[in-house]
Amino acid sequence: MRVAIVIPALNEAATVGGVVAAVSEFGTPVVVDDGSSDRTAAKAAAAGAAVVSHDQTLGYDHALASGFAWADAHDFEVVATIDADAQHDPELLAGLLRPIERGEAAMVLGIRPAPARVSERVFSAYARWRFGIADILCGMKAYTIELYRAHRAVMDLPSIGTALAWAAMRDASRFTTIDVPIRPRQGSGRFGRGLRANGRILRALWFAVRADLLRQG
Repeated sequence: MRVAIVIPALNEAATVGGVVAAVSEFGTPVVVDDGSSDRTAAKAAAAGAAVVSHDQTLGYDHALASGFAWADAHDFEVVATIDADAQHDPELLAGLLRPIERGEAAMVLGIRPAPARVSERVFSAYARWRFGIADILCGMKAYTIELYRAHRAVMDLPSIGTALAWAAMRDASRFTTIDVPIRPRQGSGRFGRGLRANGRILRALWFAVRADLLRQG
């Protein structure tokens, strides 16, 4: 099973090399450097990753879209995602990929112990009501390439990495979940703090709700 591990990264030079080295035993690391102003791309390449670079910062969802497109163009069968900030334990990739390898699921979602922000709790409440998912915002997920191909049109939506999962669940794709403990982050979060971060998450929730309403209408 050919696995691409997509790692969106914005100014993560301090951690990206270690993440790349740790995930390499599970697949091919693909770092998408989203217009970093530090040495993120150089550190990723030195650690052995394939690097896709944006000339300017386009955002998390565009970074994922670029990584998935690269994996598809290079004939990978499965795409997993993991954050570049070392908050996810790379060893969890074995459990993340196992249900797909066994043909038990087309998508596997990581579930964190508890949402960090008020907006994440609201988002999680909707996801739980809609599909019984306790957490859809975790950055650790895995998909078959066929699932991606069926729903690639949603990849650029401002969904904080949830649009593909929503689309798959609306189509009743087989999926399962694994628990993903979160390590302390080094430095500031990619979504910022306070009102700005909550606003971005609630905007992503609005797009999810809107898509659900349009689908049912």
